[in-house]
Amino acid sequence: METVRVSASREYDVFIGTGFLGDVGEKIKEIKKPCRAVIVSDDTVYGIYGEKVKKSLEKSGFAPFEFVFPHGEESKSLKVFEEILNFCVGKSITRTDLIVALGGGVTGDLAGFAASAYLRGVDFVQIPTTLLAMVDSSVGGKTAVNLSSGKNLCGAFYQPLAVYADCETLETLPGEVFSEGCAEVIKYGMITDGGFLRFLENNSIAENIQKVVKRCVELKRDVVDRDEFEHGERKLLNFGHTIGHAVEKCSNLSVPHGDAVAIGMVIASKGAYRTGLSPEDFSELLLPLLMKNGLPVSCEYTAKQLYAAALSDKKRSLDSISLIVPEKYGRCKIENIPVSKLENFIERGLE
Repeated sequence: METVRVSASREYDVFIGTGFLGDVGEKIKEIKKPCRAVIVSDDTVYGIYGEKVKKSLEKSGFAPFEFVFPHGEESKSLKVFEEILNFCVGKSITRTDLIVALGGGVTGDLAGFAASAYLRGVDFVQIPTTLLAMVDSSVGGKTAVNLSSGKNLCGAFYQPLAVYADCETLETLPGEVFSEGCAEVIKYGMITDGGFLRFLENNSIAENIQKVVKRCVELKRDVVDRDEFEHGERKLLNFGHTIGHAVEKCSNLSVPHGDAVAIGMVIASKGAYRTGLSPEDFSELLLPLLMKNGLPVSCEYTAKQLYAAALSDKKRSLDSISLIVPEKYGRCKIENIPVSKLENFIERGLE
């Protein structure tokens, strides 16, 4: 097992290995005295791993309860958030107890936000079971739910006690869900590490999974340690996300997050080159890499539709919006453009 230390407002470790899920209770016990523990998980993930985690917690002296919700982005809502809080009340969870997020990005965001709000804050740990969650959403403390007006508009920065990434859980992922995570992996190479990007061009993500997960966590750790609350550099992690979230919204969430980010990265790269914000058309690099990993590179929506959906993006500030665009191989930059120019930027990116 390998460990990556995150030094944010709360310092914690990300443990990365294979085949330790049955012993995760003992590992949590190393940093948290046995207590009541609410396992938050969706019905798909709990059906595969829930009882294993519950038994491990019981064996280690914890008193676990499970809150299981319907899988899918639709559950990342204020309704389910409130249900988790009321469940905690019903189980007499106190500030000394624990919430355990077992699952993908939706689960981690929901459980983390609930932990941040319940009794003004209880401890929680992340046990990500998807590639996307392991390399991105479980690390860094961003928690949120969606509103009808947009993605992740209600949430909090709230760091976990620890993250336990057992790469063996990725073996049960459907191919398209694994591919979603590959979009976030590729994003890290694009924004901050040319050497890692070249590695991804020449090697299989699946065949080097533990190495890939560790490197992505290290890259995110480095950014979060310097800019935990996204005042500057952390915005780079949003490469592909402003337009990607617009794709999700236009599709009524039928386009998965990772697929939407892949599309968003392509549109952002093309748009940046064609509007003079990037010196090269980095979509020529992205297209084969994304397609090699089973990801889409285009969408059916118009610039006008995507522009309207993007106006509610949380990266907007008054009359400007922050876009992340490629600057050179393995390096992106933040460009603040007037909102009035966003539709043209997207239109050029769709050409």
